[in-house]
Amino acid sequence: MIVDKVQARVFVFDAQGQLRGAAAALLGMAIGDDSAPGIGERKLSSIRPHERTTAAGRFVANLDRDIDGKEILWVDYDSALSLHRVVTGSPKERRAERLASPTPQDNRISYGCINVPVKFYENVVSPAFTGTNGIVYILPETRSAREVFGSYDVRDSSRRQASAGVAPANASATR
Repeated sequence: MIVDKVQARVFVFDAQGQLRGAAAALLGMAIGDDSAPGIGERKLSSIRPHERTTAAGRFVANLDRDIDGKEILWVDYDSALSLHRVVTGSPKERRAERLASPTPQDNRISYGCINVPVKFYENVVSPAFTGTNGIVYILPETRSAREVFGSYDVRDSSRRQASAGVAPANASATR
């Protein structure tokens, strides 16, 4: 699974790398790539708006239950980061409407969890993770991929190859 915070989208792939589905997502209210220290141990009422981030990183996720017995995908249990069906308990938050909007500008509302449409959760997420753990990549929005994943930037690699006179592997004769 890949969670693109900038575009507020979730992409689920099978074990062979084939796209199983994609959907809009609601994310943490605050921009940022880190969880506040000890956030998973705190009551929601004590979490300040600037602490309501969806952490970036690579996580081993699995299906389990929340305290109400509802199935959720635990992304990072220690920081209480999960992906679940959209929560629509507070009408003033308009979460379902935010998910259906055409742009990601209004998709920042949660305490940090990733909310997805109910049908997407039930038809794509739950089947993909049933009986197995899976990897969830949450892409950064304030730090580089290198900082978060220990990877390299594609542009940097292309520049090094170009300066060495090596054509990139995906280069074609016509563009």
